Amino acid sequence: MFPFTFYNPVKIIFGPNSIPKITKELPINANILITYGGGSIKNNGIYDQVVKALSNHRYIEFGGIEANPDYETLMQAVQIVKEKNIDYILSVGGGSVLDGSKFIAAAAKYEGHDAWDILSKGAAVKEAIDIACIMTLPATGSEMNGGAVISYRKIKQKRDFGSPLLLPKFSVLDPLHLQSLPTNQKANGVVDTFIHVLEQYLTYNNQAEIQDRWAEGILQTLIKIGPEYVHKPFDVDIASNMMWAATSALNGIIGLGVAQDWATHMIGHEITALFGLDHAETLAIIMPGVMDIMQHDKMEKLESLDTNVFGNRTKPFNVKATILKTEEFFQNLGIKTRFSDYQIYEKDMALILNNLEIKGDIKLGEKKHLTKEKLTEILVSRL
Repeated sequence: MFPFTFYNPVKIIFGPNSIPKITKELPINANILITYGGGSIKNNGIYDQVVKALSNHRYIEFGGIEANPDYETLMQAVQIVKEKNIDYILSVGGGSVLDGSKFIAAAAKYEGHDAWDILSKGAAVKEAIDIACIMTLPATGSEMNGGAVISYRKIKQKRDFGSPLLLPKFSVLDPLHLQSLPTNQKANGVVDTFIHVLEQYLTYNNQAEIQDRWAEGILQTLIKIGPEYVHKPFDVDIASNMMWAATSALNGIIGLGVAQDWATHMIGHEITALFGLDHAETLAIIMPGVMDIMQHDKMEKLESLDTNVFGNRTKPFNVKATILKTEEFFQNLGIKTRFSDYQIYEKDMALILNNLEIKGDIKLGEKKHLTKEKLTEILVSRL
């Protein structure tokens, strides 16, 4: 196990009917900006609960943050933050709203000429506005980490950034909020969470037994409850486990002291930027290809996945069968796993390669063995 330092001060407020508790969590003298997405919170009752809880607080609103939040939209909010002297942001929505809110919190305090530098050049986040969230869609794990991913649609780029200054002060996780989610968003959340775990688990054995068992437990839970969560009527216990699985997948714990990959995410970001696919849809396409083409680097953990997660005790180990089980899990949730399913074809692969090359020499993966040549193999294998 590698040495590590772990710090996560996020206060989690978990359980049904938790929104009223934010009244005591938010400073009474704060100037609050409530951020949200397309307005679904005004149809499912969440907005009304938030407004009631903030009846004695000062706040204004900024809606319209997109799935895969767009830089230009967020810069509109940054301008409002500066004009209205906002000193606290309350994100109400899914991971995209929270990711966007994190960027607003950082960009509003950025002293450079262009806030896009935070994403494109890795400019340091030296100061940020305090943020908190009410999570309405379990998927990204953003509610308990300091990372975010932002799109710039005009130039077809999608970049990630992060800072400990962007860890939420508190996050409300109420499983009742999942009742009104459409099926495709539920399925996306399961796939996103599953692959978050694989990015940290499916590398090589580093004698991190606790982290591995925790990761396997999350994967087992998703395999067990995922289809019920997506396809069956709402069940608060299933929703609770799904919500906590998404948080646990990316709050830092299973990644402590282990090698991490994230190649699937890096490739997936470019597919979203270029073709507009949902984040989870891109991951479901690419992960089976990474498992296949990079299997030499991952063989021991692939076998652990097959044995400890899928419960297969048959020997000899069949890596192709394990990859097929993973792909079938995604498909059974209703998520397609091939480029051709989205009318993306071989002629489009050069666009993905080019976007990745803009960021620098292509050497991805836990061992940096995923070169441009390997990436091409992965992309072609998923047509």
